[in-house]
Amino acid sequence: MKIKFKKLNPNAVVPKNNYKGDAGVDLFTIEPFELSPGERRSVPIGLSIEIPDGYVGLIWDKSGLSHKYGIKTFGGVIDSGYRGEMHVGIMNLSDRFFSFEKGHKVAQLLIQQVEKIEFEEVEKLSESDRGENGFGSSGK
Repeated sequence: MKIKFKKLNPNAVVPKNNYKGDAGVDLFTIEPFELSPGERRSVPIGLSIEIPDGYVGLIWDKSGLSHKYGIKTFGGVIDSGYRGEMHVGIMNLSDRFFSFEKGHKVAQLLIQQVEKIEFEEVEKLSESDRGENGFGSSGK
């Protein structure tokens, strides 16, 4: 699959895989910044992309940033009709400052197929083993 992109900033880095078989492509910062403990920020990537109809872009954590430093992504859905600049929502969940340099990996983007759905209102849903049991119902 080819994804068309447009550079909106000269510092933008084209998304890429590091290893054969990687599911996601890395997204990179276009400017340096520091993220304080508990701070959240919308990080511009400097690119817009054209995702084909029937697909979606999903922004996910870089595992090293999340596991080692507590940097978490959020709000990462890019619909196929969106043509604006990509941003990555991040938050520092740690108790330490974290510095990003220009060109630092900040997140990864996965392109996935989307099922077209329609909702149907019914009077009763089918039975299941789980039923209405939620939040912790399966034990520790």
